[in-house]
Amino acid sequence: MALGIIPRGAGIPFMGKPELFYLIIAISNVWKNVGWNAIIYLAAMTGIDPELYEAASIDGASRIRRIMSVTLPGILPIIKILLVLNIGQLMNAGFEHVYLLSNPSNISTSRTIEVYVFNYALKTGRMSYGTAIGIFNSTISILLILIANRISRRIDGVGIF
Repeated sequence: MALGIIPRGAGIPFMGKPELFYLIIAISNVWKNVGWNAIIYLAAMTGIDPELYEAASIDGASRIRRIMSVTLPGILPIIKILLVLNIGQLMNAGFEHVYLLSNPSNISTSRTIEVYVFNYALKTGRMSYGTAIGIFNSTISILLILIANRISRRIDGVGIF
């Protein structure tokens, strides 16, 4: 059943618009990570003692108050771990996403460090240059992880390492 908003046979060329490329990459990365993070959060929530919820309920806490006072403090270590790990992924746009979603119409905006290294190393045969750029990218990612871990430790004294 068609709503008639878009005429039949007329597609929306969102993959051909360079200004939408990063939005598409961001949405696909969020979509990819939501399921994995949800599984981890649910596993962390099963580790919270049900008696804490019962005690909060007996004390007259509303559902929102139980979430703020029991659930969030219970999963705070997992939130910090996932935050630190996801900050480390800032320099990684997801090579396979970018490479597979790029086409001649959006090639001007789809150049990321990983795609540049891949194309340059294969076209020129200078694998050492590609390796140097990859090491630089990894160094920046490690620095971001260390900074995020230090901030995490300053908040409540506990970090990943």
